[in-house]
Amino acid sequence: MAFQISPGVNVSEIDLTTVVPSVQTTTGAFAGTFQWGPADKIKLIGDEITLASTFSKPNGDTATSFFTCSNFLAYGNSLSVVRAVGDTARNAYVTGSALQIKNEDVYEASYLLSGNSNTYGSFVARYPGTMGNSLQISVCAKTSLFATWPYASYFTSAPGTSEYAVSVGGSLDEMHIVVTDALGYFTGVRGTVLETYAFVSAASDAVINGTSNYYKQVIFNNSKYVYVMDPVDYSTTSATWGTTAIGKTFANPTTIQNVTLTNGVTNEPTDGNLQTAYDLFVNKDSVDISLVLTGAHSVTVQQYVIDNIAISRADCVAFVSPRYSDVVNQGGSESDNITNWLFALSRSSSYVVADSGWKYQLDKYNNTYRWMPLNADIAGLCVNTDTVRDPWFSPAGLNRGAIKNCVKLAWNPTKTYRDALYKQGVNPVVSLPGQGTLLFGDKTLLAKPSAFDRINVRRLFIVLEKAIAQAAKYSLFELNDEFTRAQFVALVVPFLRDIQGRRGITDFKVVCDSTNNTAQVIDSNQFVGDIYIKPARSINYIQLNFVAVGTGVDFTTVVGAA
Repeated sequence: MAFQISPGVNVSEIDLTTVVPSVQTTTGAFAGTFQWGPADKIKLIGDEITLASTFSKPNGDTATSFFTCSNFLAYGNSLSVVRAVGDTARNAYVTGSALQIKNEDVYEASYLLSGNSNTYGSFVARYPGTMGNSLQISVCAKTSLFATWPYASYFTSAPGTSEYAVSVGGSLDEMHIVVTDALGYFTGVRGTVLETYAFVSAASDAVINGTSNYYKQVIFNNSKYVYVMDPVDYSTTSATWGTTAIGKTFANPTTIQNVTLTNGVTNEPTDGNLQTAYDLFVNKDSVDISLVLTGAHSVTVQQYVIDNIAISRADCVAFVSPRYSDVVNQGGSESDNITNWLFALSRSSSYVVADSGWKYQLDKYNNTYRWMPLNADIAGLCVNTDTVRDPWFSPAGLNRGAIKNCVKLAWNPTKTYRDALYKQGVNPVVSLPGQGTLLFGDKTLLAKPSAFDRINVRRLFIVLEKAIAQAAKYSLFELNDEFTRAQFVALVVPFLRDIQGRRGITDFKVVCDSTNNTAQVIDSNQFVGDIYIKPARSINYIQLNFVAVGTGVDFTTVVGAA
């Protein structure tokens, strides 16, 4: 606080109530292939209904990505999803040149406020893909046409002049707009009305209740299906539509305007496109994630996710499964195939969890069964463990390791093969009679013998490091003296005691004093806190010894002798 020049009383507050915050441990991340939805943009999905609404229901080309997400969401409610598209994917349009508008940010930056010389026609599909070819838009912008318009019953009265236009001396700015599913790609029923927009304005400055009523802006803010590009009838409305309403009589098309979108193209993303999509998760300061799914992606993409997200961020875990061709219908070659896959993957890291295969499950959208990789389920078991216990508990076994929605496994490894896989860091998934399908291992893919070769230990340290690092930020730019160091210790110790009380660690020690904050450290404007942790270990091996003794033998004489 500043020194006072003249007598007086100055009151100030000093906040010393900082605590170690809770951190997110259950948010998943995935980039994959979908029929519809924004591309190269993170969307937070909370359930399967929202997943289908945002990225459309699955077909044969997108089922693996869709059910990777769906399977994770069966255990949790927070998944950040990015749709990847190929370079030649295109939005459906009315006429002119083909274009690719991947998401709302691209449209807002390049098309929302600029004229386009009618290059693409009046409307374009909101996202790339063939689904956009099902969209049809009908616009009624003239009162005399309204009575014969097939969609008149969706509106209370004919379009005319808005209150805003009247207030500034304008007229005839209103229109009604209907978006329909002409081919039934979205709803399954041809001609279904998807959206209606009543009494929207052709005036760029039109407002209603303080919100823009300009039809281009309204559709940008609200539509799930289309964007507006140019005036509906460019030849007759270009002089007025999109201009201000002041003293303006807006030109009306002489007929109902019906446009059908075509030439939408779906293009399968390459490994490079998928890597670009995953890049949106690279920055841990802007995106908080904990569990990264890789679905059925290639080894190349798996390696990229491990190296550039999991290991680089060091605050999340990547989950990988062997390839479809490694375990489905392989007739006894599964173990060798998985070993070859691991050799190709060529990664040793505590930030990676590998499983043993694929499961068979129902695709209710297409009334068929499909093979799906298990990595989303294993990540989901970690979410379930966080919910019922804590991140530092193992997600495996009978208590927390039950796999959902599994008709059968592509490969059910026996004890011999489970032993072989476990030595390599692969966690077997097994079906046991009367007990279901279970995760039967909790190793990371770290080859070096270490406490960090277990999922629960790696996730424990992620929680500790994320939480304490966030709290430590409040020591930045403070003075490196005994008070600040003592404050840091007082901040961390209660947090670690709580973790210890919840069975995450067996013991700890925090050192932050002159022994590690030497004069040289202080003069270098650094601050050092050493935190020593003894992590709790999960039980992987149980030995039960049954000792038979004679009837007259006292147990105290034989305990420990066997």
